[in-house]
Amino acid sequence: MENLDHILLFKTDIKTEDCKAKLQSVLDSHSAIAKWNVALDDADFVLRIVSETLNHQQVIELINNHGHLCCELT
Repeated sequence: MENLDHILLFKTDIKTEDCKAKLQSVLDSHSAIAKWNVALDDADFVLRIVSETLNHQQVIELINNHGHLCCELT
């Protein structure tokens, strides 16, 4: 079972499978990301990251640097 302290949630503008696919290699290859997914059927296009070491700001910068909007989901 995953430790809920290591699950980071974000609101994004990753709205399509194509957008998701463009980020896949970045997120899959990141050594600090254990798992990730984007809920394309959600109004907030929620990005879920499982990481023991990354914080919200680091993920926001990573996603923003790849051309997408991302903010912490509160």
